[in-house]
Amino acid sequence: MNKYEFFIAGRARNKENILKICDLFDKYNISYYCFLKSEDDWGYGNSNQTPEEKQKEFESLNLKSEVVLKLFHEDLEGEKKSNNLLLVLPAGKAAHIEAGIAYGLGKKCYAIGEYEATDTLYNIFEEIFTNESELEEFLKNYNR
Repeated sequence: MNKYEFFIAGRARNKENILKICDLFDKYNISYYCFLKSEDDWGYGNSNQTPEEKQKEFESLNLKSEVVLKLFHEDLEGEKKSNNLLLVLPAGKAAHIEAGIAYGLGKKCYAIGEYEATDTLYNIFEEIFTNESELEEFLKNYNR
């Protein structure tokens, strides 16, 4: 049995918007995994850094470093243990890869926000919510 209803994917630079989305899930008591919720345990950076500074520091780490591999495994486990995926746009390459993994695992995929251009692969999403109000309506009626 899965541990989370949703895996929330996005870009660390979009931290403020992602945390607002997490607040909506909290409001409706819907379980989720969000990589930003374990930010204090990442093993690099500090709380005084902006999301941009923290991301630049992360991007300078070696791909096979202990920190990067630990986060990779934690995120992948969180995704496997989730029933659905929500991609918060704008999102980077990694978050889009996570959406592809979720779709490949047979999970329902959703997105919120504006996408830059139409892409055939965005049809993996059951629905793309344009704003938080639309997402909130969905969450109000979400049957676990």
